[in-house]
Amino acid sequence: MIPVRTSTMPGRLASVWHRMKDFAGHGTESTWLWPRWLVLRAVGLVYVIIFTGILGEYRALIGPEGLAPLHEMMAQLRANHPNLLAAIWQEPTLFWLSSDPVMPGILAWCGLGAALALVLNLWPRLSLFLCWLMLLSFARGWVVFSDPQVDWLMLEVALLCIPFAPAGCRPGLGAESSPRPIAVFMVRWLLFRIMFETGISKLLSGDERWLNFTAMDVLYETAPCPTILGYFAHQLPHAWHVGEILLTYAAEILAPLLALAGGRRGRWIAFALWSVFQIGIQLTCSFGWLNTASLALGLLLLDDRMLRDAARRLRWSRIGNAIAAQVALVRPPRPLRKWQGAALATLLWTHFALSILVYWAATTLPLSATLEKFNAALRPFYAGFGSVNAYLLYSRLDPFHFVAEFVGSNDGGVTWRPYEFRHYPQALDRMPWFVAPWFPRFEATLQVQAAVRNEASALYASVATRLLERNPAVLKLFARDPFPDRPPQLIRTPGYHYTMTDLKAWRERGEYWQRTYLGEYQPMLYLNLAGQVAQVGSEFEQLSVLAFHGNATAQNELGFQYLNGADDLPRDPVEAAKWLRLAATQGVAEAQLNLALMHARGDGMPRDPAQALLWCERAARQGHPAAQDQLGVMLLSGETRPRDEVEALAWFIVAANQGHAEAARHRDIGLAHMSPAAIASARQRALALTK
Repeated sequence: MIPVRTSTMPGRLASVWHRMKDFAGHGTESTWLWPRWLVLRAVGLVYVIIFTGILGEYRALIGPEGLAPLHEMMAQLRANHPNLLAAIWQEPTLFWLSSDPVMPGILAWCGLGAALALVLNLWPRLSLFLCWLMLLSFARGWVVFSDPQVDWLMLEVALLCIPFAPAGCRPGLGAESSPRPIAVFMVRWLLFRIMFETGISKLLSGDERWLNFTAMDVLYETAPCPTILGYFAHQLPHAWHVGEILLTYAAEILAPLLALAGGRRGRWIAFALWSVFQIGIQLTCSFGWLNTASLALGLLLLDDRMLRDAARRLRWSRIGNAIAAQVALVRPPRPLRKWQGAALATLLWTHFALSILVYWAATTLPLSATLEKFNAALRPFYAGFGSVNAYLLYSRLDPFHFVAEFVGSNDGGVTWRPYEFRHYPQALDRMPWFVAPWFPRFEATLQVQAAVRNEASALYASVATRLLERNPAVLKLFARDPFPDRPPQLIRTPGYHYTMTDLKAWRERGEYWQRTYLGEYQPMLYLNLAGQVAQVGSEFEQLSVLAFHGNATAQNELGFQYLNGADDLPRDPVEAAKWLRLAATQGVAEAQLNLALMHARGDGMPRDPAQALLWCERAARQGHPAAQDQLGVMLLSGETRPRDEVEALAWFIVAANQGHAEAARHRDIGLAHMSPAAIASARQRALALTK
């Protein structure tokens, strides 16, 4: 008899299917008391950070005198929709009830109270709902100040944690309110999506740097807020960065697959990879609470048995026995009424289906025309709530790190002082500190807005306006006020390409960054005659503004343009004389010479040879060769002073020595007809003039 080999494939498939059911919380005796307790406390702490940050910044952001006043934002939202009902549904926020200045404070304090209650394990389901509702109100009410990743992630987390959380006022570990299998699956599915979608999107995005393994060579440099550890990581060789990319793919692609189908051992491996990966990002890139929340959600991969076994392996027998005793008290979930169960299943499975559709639509994967129409029809019903998201973080890297800083001047643009950011890169000799899990919303929004560089963000103009208006709440958003002496009259926004220096430059100069000026991000803003903030509309207007505020160089240039005229500027010697006189009084030699010539010719003013000689001599004594030559000519004329050939020749010699051709010709004429004694005197005088 020939032996027959029996295939083990059906058995293997059954084993994989069993592990997947275990991951989903179905058909298993697993319990999740401690992982759930830890995750909910972590979610509460993140919400404490969120609402604490809102309380610190909302007055400057959406206060009555803020960057985007709330009543204006709400009016704009209302104008974007055909009727109020559509506006409320598609932009759900409690600010529809009132946009009074006290309303943001009320919502923020309510959110903070709910977050603290969640941390203290009081009314966890109600607390989660209030956290979700308050954050949604801000995310939809102030729009531009909500980051599409960090806020939307926490909205989805809070919403899905509501059925996962224990019921009651003070549920403790919730042994009498264990999570239903569908609730376990949905929170684990969320974690799977955060991991897997982020990884797969890197391969689908079309950014070649993720495919040719060069992404990590530039990621730390282009990250919004890299830390000192990120700076040193950037210096590591390419081979190290290749290893980082392999870890990224392992944590974001391999780990979720192991968690899904690898059983408890696979989930331990996935948890380890995910934790190491998130901690690394937190330490080097410091991206708000995103990685803190992701790290906390990684605890969803564990169950009570895994924690018990780990405690016993570590010989923490008391902890392991305590977990086992608590698990023994777990009761099955209380049966729901038929309509309650149907409603819960409908809502969660709808969320599940939408999560796939939303991600598919957000990637470059082809979407059938039918699905596109279906998604377009459904989108108005779910998009406004920000609780079904696609996670594509860092799927495409910025081409370079762009920084647009605010610089002001209170001396007409002669000197410019920067408004220093508190957290994000700006000063060349400073790396951002470890900001995370804090999220500096104001600075982060500026970076997000500036990432689209084909058109200046209106937010930057609003910031510059408030700085000129000396708005105290906005000033507090910066590290310090650079104008404690006298308020600025001008605000510019120069844009720079930032790159990290190498270690040699850091050791020699103490600089972490080097930057290249790319131009002005937006036109300069200034205070006009009425004390109102205005924006320059042309180069000539900017020149006029600088001149008006006392910039001598600009006054000279403006006077020169009026003196000579241009295609769109008629010649106006009277206006030219006004600006040249202002510049000349401040010591600009070129302005002094032109003013002298105008006095000499009677151009734009009565002819005055004495004033002409006075201004010409001032310019000459500053070393201006054309003025020195002209002064020599005036001294030879004898119109104001007695003719003085020696002094004139001395000035011709001084100017000729600076390469002035006309002065050299005048010098040669004088040398040809003057006596040796006079020439010697002139040479000696020239030496004295140059000392």
